[in-house]
Amino acid sequence: MTEPDWVQHAIWWQVYPIGFVGAEQTAADHSAQAGRPVAHRLGQLVPWLDYVLELGASGLALGPVFASETHGYDTTDYFRIDPRLGEDADFDELIAQCHARGLKVLLDGVFNHVGRSFGPFQGVLADGPGAPAASWFRLQWPDSGWSPGTEPGYDDFEGHHHLVALNHGDPGVAALVTDVMKHWLGRGADGWRLDAAYAVPPSFWAPVLAEVRRDYPESYFVGEYIHGDFADEVERGTLDSVTQYELWKAVWSSLNDANFYELASALERHNGFLDTFVPLTFVGNHDVTRLASKLKNPEQLALALTVLMTVGGTPCIYYGDEQAFRGIKEDRAGGDDAVRPAFPAAPAELAGDGWPVYHLHQELIGLRRRHAWLHTARTTVLTLSNEHLVYQVRADGGTGDGGALTVALNLSGSPADLPLPSGSGGLLAGQARQHPGHSVLTVPGYGWAVLGNS
Repeated sequence: MTEPDWVQHAIWWQVYPIGFVGAEQTAADHSAQAGRPVAHRLGQLVPWLDYVLELGASGLALGPVFASETHGYDTTDYFRIDPRLGEDADFDELIAQCHARGLKVLLDGVFNHVGRSFGPFQGVLADGPGAPAASWFRLQWPDSGWSPGTEPGYDDFEGHHHLVALNHGDPGVAALVTDVMKHWLGRGADGWRLDAAYAVPPSFWAPVLAEVRRDYPESYFVGEYIHGDFADEVERGTLDSVTQYELWKAVWSSLNDANFYELASALERHNGFLDTFVPLTFVGNHDVTRLASKLKNPEQLALALTVLMTVGGTPCIYYGDEQAFRGIKEDRAGGDDAVRPAFPAAPAELAGDGWPVYHLHQELIGLRRRHAWLHTARTTVLTLSNEHLVYQVRADGGTGDGGALTVALNLSGSPADLPLPSGSGGLLAGQARQHPGHSVLTVPGYGWAVLGNS
């Protein structure tokens, strides 16, 4: 494993900045407002940093903050803060405020593709095949030759023609990405989320990250992977981690379908990943329907969160999920807006009905912090049925040489008597009743419990 030591204690609070601060949806909309070349909005995050600390998180995972055309994933200038969010001074102040509280900062780097307004690509459109950056893109010039005003064909990202794919076999692209990473790490960032890393050859990441780590050995790199051989991608790309979409899907799907067998299978695969790397785990992010909306029965939300906070991984909480925000992602233009909302000016302005879920997060994060070994813990399923699951998590790869916790989940609406292994210890969190001898645990409907000796 290559991850820095500090990641063992990392719990991220992920924010989509453009949505969080209520910025205009496009750069053009912003520019149309006369007299506002820059809107100093990044500072709107500062009043929330103590809220993040009180939640129990230790880092702020920022979505895109660089100049872009629309949603931030169509970068136009990697070295400029999006004027809808602010400028360098606003970024520097946010970093300073985070670090003053001990919060790490993770940036979102879109290095698979760029927006059409990206300067070097516009230079290609203007100057043709002879443009200095022509080799940065996968272009198809007309057989009849180029003439001014002739636009080449080009590879894009998954059919989105406004997202121009970079040519990762070109040394200039590798140099650009290296320079961008070093620039913002030098300004205080602590790591990078690599957007759409699954679309980039692992052979690209390895030399780039080696060069960046030479100057910033304590930086953290997590790739966005939705499918594929996660362990192989991590090893070949020398990444620290990838997004654990398999576990995300198994959590909500097993609850909705009353099928803990799916979750048990995913936990076994999760154990295998932990032999190579520690996955970034989550039950919500900026690209998916909110957990509170995804679950058919929102009363089971606590079970999902219990899994997130008691299995190996580096947990990441998407802003608003800790308040049981609702929102459905739709496959249409603007279909992400419902899951990328604006936040009020301060935590005191949040609605009251979300705070019980916030306090539940605090309880489970506190439990995790008291058992830091959970970061690399392996899981063993002890009791399994469609609606009932008991598993044990152990330190030291499950050898029994370190700590151990027992977790019981009941996704039915009726109380369940679940067997416990000997030495499970007492109730540390949740609501359940241990029988004399501590061999059986009664877990209420939609209930959960965590047991241990400390």
